[in-house]
Amino acid sequence: MRKLLAALLIGLPVSAFAASPQTAVLDVQNMTCSMCSVTIRKALEKVPGVIDATVDYEHKTATVKYDGEKTTPSALTKATTNAGFPSTVHSGAQKP
Repeated sequence: MRKLLAALLIGLPVSAFAASPQTAVLDVQNMTCSMCSVTIRKALEKVPGVIDATVDYEHKTATVKYDGEKTTPSALTKATTNAGFPSTVHSGAQKP
């Protein structure tokens, strides 16, 4: 059993031991109704590397958990902008 476990661990790609996910909070413009948040969330979820996206209509923000090796905050803002909702990274809100 130990040999099997060791073989599995050795066979894992280095990315399996990658750093923990990062979080970015985006300030989103043009949200006029609660359905806008669905469109924004779906646009963010299509970005490769996004693990989770939640949108707060009241505060006009999107909180995105993502793999920093697969995407960047600029890719996240581009996704919302392309969906019709320009966004910027909330200052001081990006977390490791």
